[in-house]
This record gives sequence, structure tokens and C-alpha cells, in this order.
Amino acid sequence: MGDFDGLDLQAVEDQLDDETDDDSDGANCVVLGVLDGSTAPEEWVSVVAEGNILVLNVEGDLNQLASGFARDVKDGGGSLTHFRGFLVVTPAGVDIDTDRLSQ
Repeated sequence: MGDFDGLDLQAVEDQLDDETDDDSDGANCVVLGVLDGSTAPEEWVSVVAEGNILVLNVEGDLNQLASGFARDVKDGGGSLTHFRGFLVVTPAGVDIDTDRLSQ
């Protein structure tokens, strides 16, 4: 317990609060939406490029609706997975684990 002598917990908490306050742009969220062609593909790419995860309810032909942004997401290192009527889109560094689906 001697390692904690002189540790200023208040200063650490203040630093954490400052870092949390700086992240006010909405990045790193799960964004729910509807993939029906009414949203510009560039908007979906932008949301993912900011570090967010998209969960989109697919209303129509998935291939047609996602064709405007799927390649850009993949080229940026992101992933896309169709699951039960939803398209899950993640940014680079966030993998989609589908291992439990095959059980």
C-alpha cells in the first residue's frame, strides 16, 4: 500500500473529467438508424469515420442500399455485417464477432 502514498486522487479525477468533457462531438457512440435510401451514403461514412458504430434497420434491398457507402467503410478499415434485418457497421479497430452465431 506504500505505492499510494502521495497519490493525488483529486488531480487524477480532475484530469479524467477534462478528458471526458473534450469528447463532446458524439464520437464513439452506437448510432441507430434506418437504411432505406433516404440518408446520403456520405453521411453514413462520416458517422463511421468519426468512430461510431451504426446499427441500421434495413428496409429494402441491402446490396442496393449499402452500395453507396460499403466500399468506403471497408477501404477505411471498417466492417459490415448483416444480422437479422440489421446492418451493423463498425469503424476501423472495432471487429464484429460472429462466432456465437454458428452455435
